[in-house]
Formats: sequence, structure tokens, C-alpha cells
Amino acid sequence: MGGILLLEDGRSFVGDAFGASTTRVGEAVFNTAMSGYQEVLTDPSYAEQVVTMTAPHVGNTGVNPEDPESERVWAAGFVVRRLTRGPSSWRSTGGLHQYLVQHGVPGIQGVDTRALVRHLRDRGAMRCVVSTDGTPTEELQRRLETWPGMVGRALAAEVTCEAPYVFADPPQPVARFAVLDGGTKRNILRLLAEAGCYVRVHPLTDPPEALAKDVDAVLVTNGPGDPAALPGAVTTLQALVGKLPLVGICLGCQLLALTIGAKTYKLKFGHRGANQPVRDERTGRVEITSQNHGFAVDRD
Repeated sequence: MGGILLLEDGRSFVGDAFGASTTRVGEAVFNTAMSGYQEVLTDPSYAEQVVTMTAPHVGNTGVNPEDPESERVWAAGFVVRRLTRGPSSWRSTGGLHQYLVQHGVPGIQGVDTRALVRHLRDRGAMRCVVSTDGTPTEELQRRLETWPGMVGRALAAEVTCEAPYVFADPPQPVARFAVLDGGTKRNILRLLAEAGCYVRVHPLTDPPEALAKDVDAVLVTNGPGDPAALPGAVTTLQALVGKLPLVGICLGCQLLALTIGAKTYKLKFGHRGANQPVRDERTGRVEITSQNHGFAVDRD
């Protein structure tokens, strides 16, 4: 069966459907990583986003239970040039097609992803609808027009954990962290635990007193949506300034910037991929980093 990706500016891309037979709306974005598609799909930062991979072959290594960054697929849809239906990896326990079926997420393959990515690069990330169930074009257009977009959306409040929990509790921790969960990836928690840290995770709604209890520092995690739409989290962090070290990753960095009076804005098409170069202004060295964000801190 065929599938279609319809963009808000009227451009459309067609291909062959895979994954779930359904229709979803979201923001059309692209990721330039050559691997790690399962981590991308399960990263809460991709909530309500339709992700296009620039790598030409996707699904080569299948899926497995160790690599997901959360319990579910958060991406609204998945667009690839070519889906590999016969994965080859000693770690694989299944294929990408069935994985998306299980999680109710539509995918399209056979799309000219180079043309699509160039379009998004030139025009910017935009609203879109992806359909693999034959929904009429008029209905797709209606759904696209009624989707609110990303600006002003407090999506992190929708993906945060429901209650505090302890992720790691070593007998002699090298440091004790409270983690404010805006949509954290498992790997962040895993790395802290492997470093010998005590790790306690809190919902975005927890008060500053709960975060500060018996810890050495607070880490604010990655997450989806607009940081400026989370005034409650900013107020919580303001109450902790000067009392504990505060560290932020992605959305967390943006929330810390808002905490001290800076402003954030939406990037044209964002930075998403495992090959983003960053120059250290102190040393002049360039490092290749993994990034996934659609908002940034205003340097002014």
C-alpha cells in the first residue's frame, strides 16, 4: 500500500507504506545520523515529530531490547529512502517494520529523502501529516491545519515521569544527582550510574525541596517542545540557583538559560544527528557531537 507525507506548504512526497496503518500529524524534521534509528524513535525529544533519516538504508540491524531510550516509540512517523526488511545483526530480535506496527507508528519508504531534506533545510521544519491508511487528501489537509505546531507547546510536561524513582543507588556513590526529567533518555541515566553516581529521577512538577534533598547536584534533562512553555520548571530551578550545582542537557540547558534571564527561540530546522561539529573556543579543537534540539538560547 502507498503512503504520503503532506507538508503545510503544499509539497507532498509519496512512497510505500510500512509500520502501522494509520495517520499521524507532527513536525517534519530530519536526522543526519548514519545509525541509531531505534534510539531516535524512542527518544522522548522526538514527541510529535515525523523524522526523516538521511542515511539511504535504514533497518539494517533490526531492533533489540537493549537500545531503546524509553519504553515506547515517541516519534509520530518515520520516513526513509529504503527499508531493510531482512536485518542482519547478532543483537537483533526483530525487524523495524514490525516494531513500528507494535507501537502504532506509520512509516514510508521509497521517498526521495535527499529532495525532502533539502526542502526542509531551505524552508525550515514545518507541520506535516503522514498517512499510510488511505485517508482522503481533504481530511489530511484538515488535520494538518488544526495541529498547533511546536511553539508554545509544553510537551516535556507530557513525557516526564509520573512519580520520583531511584535509578541507581551504589553503596558508596561518587556523587548524588537529582535528575529533573523533561523527557530523559535512558543513556543519560545509565552513564551517571556507570560513573558510580546515585541517581534519583523527578517529574517536572516536583518542588525544589524534593529535588534538593540529600543530593550534590541537579541535572535537567533533554526533552521535547518549547522550553519557554515551562514556567513552572523555570520557577523550580530559580529556587535552586546558588544552593546546588545545576547542569542541563538540551532542553535542560535552555531551561537553565531561562532561569537566569536569557531567552530562547525556535531554530529554522534544528540540529539532529550524531555528526554535529562543535568548536571549543578555548582550545580551537573541533569535536563531533550528538545533538537533537529544535530550540536554542538567544545569544543576545
